[in-house]
Amino acid sequence: MTMGDETPVTSLILPVLIRPILSQLEKQDVSASQTLRSALTKAEASYPGVTYDLVVGIMRKGDIAVNMNESILRLQGGVSDTDVVEYRLNRSEDAFQELNKKSASLKRILSRIPDEITDRKTFLETIKEIASAIKKLLDAVNEVSGFIPGSTGKQALEQRKREFVKFSKRFSNTLKEYFKEGHANAVFVSALYLIHQTNMIIATVKSKCE
Repeated sequence: MTMGDETPVTSLILPVLIRPILSQLEKQDVSASQTLRSALTKAEASYPGVTYDLVVGIMRKGDIAVNMNESILRLQGGVSDTDVVEYRLNRSEDAFQELNKKSASLKRILSRIPDEITDRKTFLETIKEIASAIKKLLDAVNEVSGFIPGSTGKQALEQRKREFVKFSKRFSNTLKEYFKEGHANAVFVSALYLIHQTNMIIATVKSKCE
């Protein structure tokens, strides 16, 4: 995912929107839920963005207008560990579990933006929380780095960290623009990029250590 793409929301549709729905379906029909979950996960792996195209196609057919960036960002706050299995580390060591916690914490705080952005005082406090959560996440990444075997793996994680820092700075610049121009959707998109970059850090660690 690069800034050249329209939005990072395409990578979040499956874990944030589809899987939680399937988790609810599981209470009525375990077999159907697991079959759908497996099929959609495989389809997304083979054709990234296919679940986004599916959802958008259904919305267009029903003539439904929704700000997908705002909606997915808000939904991120209610996602369970089982729904984001590819973005959660299974290693038991404290460093890995701490990275899980810091990743989840940052994403939860970012998910509050749509509900708080119109309340300036509350939003300013949330921005401080985000800045603190970003720092804590980077500290957790540094701790995990010592567990990554080989120089190639360490370099891959370092590159991910640099990307995350770049998007953190862009998020900060987007906030400055928002207070001048008032374009909330730009903030939603920038927050989604941060969530995506956080997920990519976890995915990179998973690929090198699990």
